[in-house]
Amino acid sequence: MKELLRTTDPVKMAMATALLEGEGITAFQMDVHMSVLEGSLGILPRRLMVHPRDVFLAKVILADNQIGSD
Repeated sequence: MKELLRTTDPVKMAMATALLEGEGITAFQMDVHMSVLEGSLGILPRRLMVHPRDVFLAKVILADNQIGSD
């Protein structure tokens, strides 16, 4: 898996995941449950991972929708 996006914004993460899955790209969110360790402050970023073969297309999809890293 390759990291596509790293953000502390849960809305941006949900939007990116929905866009990619709508295009048939499987995306996996990592570090989602880290909020238990940080006390739900939202300071630890979440990562969105995709298969290496999908990285180029996924980057294009996110760029077309003006979604980037924090």
